[in-house]
Amino acid sequence: MIRAAVLPAVGSPLEITGIELPEPGPGQVRVRLAAAGVCHSDLSLSNGTMRVPVPAVLGHEGAGTVVSVGEGVAHVAPGDDVVLNWAPSCGSCHPCSLGEVWLCAEALTGTGNLHARTEDGRDLHPGLNVAAFAEETVVAGNCVLPAPEGVPLTDAALLGCAVLTGWGAVHHSARVRVGETVAVFGVGGVGLATLQAARIAGASTIVAVDVSPEKEALARAAGATEYVVASATTAKDIRRLTGGRGVDVAVECVGRAVTIRTAWDSTRRGGRTTVVGIGGKDQQVAFNALEIFHWGRTLAGCVYGNSNPAADLPVLAEHIRAGLFDLGALVTERITLDGIPGAFENMLAGKGGRALVVFP
Repeated sequence: MIRAAVLPAVGSPLEITGIELPEPGPGQVRVRLAAAGVCHSDLSLSNGTMRVPVPAVLGHEGAGTVVSVGEGVAHVAPGDDVVLNWAPSCGSCHPCSLGEVWLCAEALTGTGNLHARTEDGRDLHPGLNVAAFAEETVVAGNCVLPAPEGVPLTDAALLGCAVLTGWGAVHHSARVRVGETVAVFGVGGVGLATLQAARIAGASTIVAVDVSPEKEALARAAGATEYVVASATTAKDIRRLTGGRGVDVAVECVGRAVTIRTAWDSTRRGGRTTVVGIGGKDQQVAFNALEIFHWGRTLAGCVYGNSNPAADLPVLAEHIRAGLFDLGALVTERITLDGIPGAFENMLAGKGGRALVVFP
């Protein structure tokens, strides 16, 4: 028996409880977690914005050490440190054949599998494939990647979602060029990673936007050169900071219609807006046909940073080892499993950056 954070039903509070985890079967790997990040996507799963089978063990951003492997697993062995990959690519579907592995048609099929059982006998599903809100987990072999050398394993947990998403939004989706101006909407874990990625890309003016004035120090430490407290005049404020033109690139990390619209309005004529935030179906964004023609802007969705984790993790590791990317700067709270409900409340209130569950 191990302890885990279980979502019993959509809209229900998380239960921190004991679960019975089976040994790995063919092609599977058992991992003892070192740490797991608490992501807004976990909150979206709990409230039904994103749907997965329940009851489920949540958590999709984690790193740990291999305990045992099932038959046929040869790429990792007991004792290896690994980063969990919640969206593994199959390599054979149409998106994968185009090199768009972040859109793999089979990436989330594992969420329908049976993962474990509660103490009272309820079957559990593995959240977003990896069930990282637990002391240990059993995952498919393609859900683990070698942890980068020279990176503390607890910090490496953040590579599994927030960092790859923010990094990819800048380098793969928006493709920020040296000297360009950037606005980042939302200074949570993903937003902080996006700010650091924009700085590394060589952006000149980097504007951070958030509803909370208290996040300014966090944003500036991550690379923001300007800070704007969100209001009805945000787009005008950003244009004022950029010579009246607007930014070349806006990255939206919130997932709300008003924020997406404001990000679009904040970009220059011909600018690019990348939407990372996951919003609900009720969040409708409106544009008129004339403005789409006149402004010549690009609006793009961005899934998992449009990243290929196997290729991007080594690149990120080089920046981390060189001191250019600070994983620890994303973390504003280190908690235990029991602290996850409180971390959800902080996210709802817009407080802090990333909460990190650290396992003993």
